[in-house]
Formats: sequence, structure tokens, C-alpha cells
Amino acid sequence: MSPIMIVDNEYITVQYLPDKKFIYHTVHKPIGDEPLKAALNAGTDALRHYGACKWLSDDRNNGPLSKEMVEWGLQDWDPRTVSYGWKYWANVVPVDVASAGTLMPVMEILQELGLRMMVFTTIEDAIRWLDSLPS
Repeated sequence: MSPIMIVDNEYITVQYLPDKKFIYHTVHKPIGDEPLKAALNAGTDALRHYGACKWLSDDRNNGPLSKEMVEWGLQDWDPRTVSYGWKYWANVVPVDVASAGTLMPVMEILQELGLRMMVFTTIEDAIRWLDSLPS
């Protein structure tokens, strides 16, 4: 089956992959808070609509998130998306971010919400991990 396009603009593409049963977003270049919120919210709506529980994020081309964006994610988007069935998040980040361990506090908070998150530096490894999990 072909991917179902949710959002596609110069900053980000969000799609649902029916064969894999997951939401997949790719950031093409650093994106501001409001366009990112709109894209993530559209992905959340698609996750709910299609009954998906997995999300693949390719954030290698994004810049750092603002403090406000991180807070919005932790206080609003993450719990709301988990409440719609989100269980597994594969986040592909630049090597320097992965090795710095800066996502560990976020990962711990998400685990408390019931979300299992893993950080990767390649799409292939992230997909392999998501494929190994129940849908």
C-alpha cells in the first residue's frame, strides 16, 4: 500500500504507512514551534484515525526545540497522543544528540506515561525496532 500523506511542506512531511502501521515524520530543515505543533497534531489525528500505536520521527535535520515546545510536548501532545493509543516511538537524531544523552530525561517522563521510546541514528535501525514490536 502507498503511504497516506498527512502533511507535506518545505519543513516537514508526516505520513501514515499502512504496510508498517505507523506514523512517520521527516523534518527537512529547522522548523518553528507553530508549524511543528500543527504537523504533530495532524499526525496525532491520523494515529487515532488509523488505530496506529507506533511513530517514527526523523529529526536529524531539525534544530534544537524551544523550551516552550518541549513543555508543550510533555504537558499536552505526549499525554494526548498516548491516550489515543501511542505506545512506541523511534526517534532518529543526529549522532551528536544521541551520544550526548540529552533525551534521557524526556525518555524517563515518557516511560511514566506508558510510552516506550528509543533513540537511533539510522532510519533502518529505527524501522527494524518498530517492526519487532506488536501493532
